[in-house]
Amino acid sequence: MPDSHSSARPGAAPTSGTQTLLRGLAVIQAVAQGARDLKAIAALVGTTRSTTHRLASALVDERYLRVLPQVGYLLGPRLIELGFQARDEVPLVMLATPWLDELSAATGDTVHLAIRDADEVLYLHKNPGRNGPEMRSRVGQRMPLVRTGIGKALLLDSPPTEWQRLFALSQPVAGGDPRWPQHPQQTEQQLHERMEQYVSGQFAFDLEDNEPSIRCVAAPIRDASQRIVAAISVASTLPYMPLEKMQALVPQVQAAAQRISAELGSR
Repeated sequence: MPDSHSSARPGAAPTSGTQTLLRGLAVIQAVAQGARDLKAIAALVGTTRSTTHRLASALVDERYLRVLPQVGYLLGPRLIELGFQARDEVPLVMLATPWLDELSAATGDTVHLAIRDADEVLYLHKNPGRNGPEMRSRVGQRMPLVRTGIGKALLLDSPPTEWQRLFALSQPVAGGDPRWPQHPQQTEQQLHERMEQYVSGQFAFDLEDNEPSIRCVAAPIRDASQRIVAAISVASTLPYMPLEKMQALVPQVQAAAQRISAELGSR
């Protein structure tokens, strides 16, 4: 007995129900692209005005679209609800892991995923590297934001006053956090100058700022609102991470971060 869904096999012509569904989705996409009236929507979708009106009206009734006077069609509240639900249903680590695995395989270096938690970096995921000794970082570990490349990537949208405050907090003296040992590799002036460069290029380096001989290249992850919600980094010891390699890694790390951002709805 033929399968009731046999018309959906590859190469089969879509059923009328499938065609209606695809056209309805195309209407939503047209509105998302900026089409505000039936004529513009019909031109993008390739349907008649009457068919377009029927589809758009049904989508408005179901709250997938809305119509505002003097404006026209806009995306509706139901899509907002579904967007937040889709974001919350799949954890960040699960979304990011395929891209982190790919980056790890391509570089051979240690790959991290982290978020900002108050004034610290919180590591959520680690792919151990094949180059050099095993790094001491671990999932669940916390580090000062301004002392790590991944932390600096999380601060690219923050004002200089925030960089200054966090730098002071990362010092073991003058009101700083006693958990973090003194490390003279980075001064406040160096931090400010480097952060300006990182903001311009949308990446960040750790030039042994936190631990001698450890370097990394990091990039931010953004959600649908373009807010930085996480960051990734590729790290290794100095012999395996000369400055020339770090500069060459920037577009590769940024590309992985952008792919993860796209999974979160960022354009």
